[in-house]
Amino acid sequence: MTWDRNQMAERAAQELQDGWYVNLGIGIPTLVSNYIPEDIHVTLQSENGMLGMGPFPTEDEIDADLINAGKQTITELPQTAYFDSATSFGMIRGGKIAMAILGAMEVAENGDLANWMIPGKLVKGMGGAMDLVAGVGRVVVIMDHANKRGESKLLKECTLPLTGKGVVDRIITNLGVFDVVEGGLKIVEMAPGVTRADIDSLTEARIVA
Repeated sequence: MTWDRNQMAERAAQELQDGWYVNLGIGIPTLVSNYIPEDIHVTLQSENGMLGMGPFPTEDEIDADLINAGKQTITELPQTAYFDSATSFGMIRGGKIAMAILGAMEVAENGDLANWMIPGKLVKGMGGAMDLVAGVGRVVVIMDHANKRGESKLLKECTLPLTGKGVVDRIITNLGVFDVVEGGLKIVEMAPGVTRADIDSLTEARIVA
């Protein structure tokens, strides 16, 4: 068995610490807001101008004016604050955000991250990814271990345009949890039923432990 998207998000929520300000990227990371442990207080920041995001709304809670950076409807909290984009990126660039949980297309064994474009495909722009990986204290990536063709997304070197060099600290995939360490990737945890052989067969990057 491997983790599904929700289980990956639930595992990523274990990375949160009490009192942290955290940014959630587009895709699987947005699901993390549904799994924040009840015993910790975390403030979620969205680069489109919202501090203090709640979980995804139920059908009767939907407000089309409340969206995250991925344009998904979200809920607000009693302490939610709103501000312009310049203030939002001032928080990010000023080192006020403790951690970013982001999706990725590729991660290299040295922590290089590619998550913003595929050459030849239409993209709307960089978004906040480059600022986030340069400005936050810790970067955690959530992504599938392999692409739709069964090819590893954990590589010796990224083949796509980089978002940042050496910026990733931890990677959570459907197979397990990996830390970027000197010389390659260290296995921190394996999903239930996943073996070392499974990981070795789907990982191009060097596994050092």
